[in-house]
Amino acid sequence: MSCSNGTYTDVVTMGETMALMKAVTPGPLAHAGSMGLGMGGAETNFAIALQRLGASVTWLGRVGQDSLGDLVLREVAAEGITTLGIRDPHAPTGLMIKERRTQEHLKVWYYRTASAGSRLAPEDVPVDAIQNAKLLHLTGITPGLSATAHQAALHAVTVAREAGVTVSFDLNYRAALWTEEEAGPVFRRFIEQADLVFAGDDEAEIAVGPGADSLQLAHKIAALGPHQVIIKNGPAGCVGVIDHAEYRQEAVRINAVDTVGAGDAFVAGYISDLLAGAPIQDRLHTAVRTGAFACLVPGDWEGMPHRHELELLDASEPVRR
Repeated sequence: MSCSNGTYTDVVTMGETMALMKAVTPGPLAHAGSMGLGMGGAETNFAIALQRLGASVTWLGRVGQDSLGDLVLREVAAEGITTLGIRDPHAPTGLMIKERRTQEHLKVWYYRTASAGSRLAPEDVPVDAIQNAKLLHLTGITPGLSATAHQAALHAVTVAREAGVTVSFDLNYRAALWTEEEAGPVFRRFIEQADLVFAGDDEAEIAVGPGADSLQLAHKIAALGPHQVIIKNGPAGCVGVIDHAEYRQEAVRINAVDTVGAGDAFVAGYISDLLAGAPIQDRLHTAVRTGAFACLVPGDWEGMPHRHELELLDASEPVRR
């Protein structure tokens, strides 16, 4: 598959993006009087954050031949992302529903079995777009969707490696898709083929078993092949093993509103600076700030910052004139 506009971008990503419904106010979903409608998905959360930070991005995914598919494709394209949306007349666009039971506790319900996104297949992979990119980014969600989506992700990695394109892999485990026992061997296979790997502590343990701490987990992942491994620890910041050296970065203190999408934003922050040739500590600095911004507003991607906004988290004055 070729890019629809004949141009190529810095980064290519692919995966399922779903329509999103969420209650307007906290409380049991059974008593919600009204719902907001939007869209979200790990790969498009990442793509939007990266595009806003100044990189160019191509996203590929399947959606249904329905109004929710229209919504997904319109929103992604509106962010300036090269959008390769495959319309599937035989399956619906996936749906997720957010229930905010209290102001602090959020539950996400997924309705993605047999969705259009789960029907991603190797023949859908945008081969020339990947071959002409600087980086391919995948998450562990895609191989968990279905056997064909798993094969599509593997094919994309093969294309990238044969073309000398950097491969980034974010484990992004979803218990609703598969068990830890099923995911572990698959994660290891992708880790072995990746140059960059991102994970939380619990996700890293699925892939490589228990570790004494985050740095030990990073070393165990690095031993499988990737030369850049970053463990995301949310409000505790992050650690990394990059080219055999250890790094630590504190988080930015914020009052989080909605943490969904923060990990995707973190990865985009790191990769944006990697593409720009920034030093490692600067990459981690940008990553934690981009992740923090995603937590400051409701929604999966709406709070992703533009690069000139990153300094706002360090500002002493709340009003700018």
